[in-house]
Amino acid sequence: MGIPTKKTPYEVSEASDVVITMLPTSAHVIDVYTGTNGLLHGGKLLRPWLLLDSSTIDPETSRNLSATVVEQFTPLALWYSIIIYCAGDWERPFKLDAPVSGSVTAAEAGTLTFMVGGSEEAFLAAKPLLFSMGKSAIYCGGAGSGSAAKICNNLALAVSMLGISEALALGQSLGVSASTLTNIFNCSSARCWSSDAYNPVPGLMEGVPSSRDYIGGFASKLMAKDLNLAVESAKLAGCKFPLTSQAQKM
Repeated sequence: MGIPTKKTPYEVSEASDVVITMLPTSAHVIDVYTGTNGLLHGGKLLRPWLLLDSSTIDPETSRNLSATVVEQFTPLALWYSIIIYCAGDWERPFKLDAPVSGSVTAAEAGTLTFMVGGSEEAFLAAKPLLFSMGKSAIYCGGAGSGSAAKICNNLALAVSMLGISEALALGQSLGVSASTLTNIFNCSSARCWSSDAYNPVPGLMEGVPSSRDYIGGFASKLMAKDLNLAVESAKLAGCKFPLTSQAQKM
């Protein structure tokens, strides 16, 4: 398709002013950043001015990688990309954690929402890139805050999707059609993203995975992974998590 490729993350880093990663787990992200021939393999000769990680991972990993990036930089190696992308006085590269919401459908349409953690200065410089891929970019705070926000978002999504699915199943068992129930939900207090944008019942909504034999949707194994992250984060924060725990089991 004419897209240039490289054999290792380090080779990508050598050839890029901005690097964007979106990987399944924390282990994958750590390997791509700090593993053999990882993005940071070049040490203080790191070229990119911006490393943007859109993976859904634990906040601690995001914070640790941001700290690692801060530790290995050189202003001279960044001068060219600073002039082109920033037109400002940048002294080091930045890493932002910027997970997304919207699933495959929004990625295809370019309507993702980015939840961003890290330097606010870097966030402002990166906004044109974010808005080339999404419709919304929300600054959440320091390093790891974007990852924390995404975990909370997906926790709420998991619980609401289970509730909508259970209600639709019960309603149909009681003789009310799924389309009628959906119309009721979407103009009353049950309305949520799972009912009005990502309905789980086949045939009710065009362009969603349920109407494509569930092809192209957010994999349940990834949601299970995100719920595991939520449970671990809740334990660390000393918070109760009864609904998270139940959703995780299901």
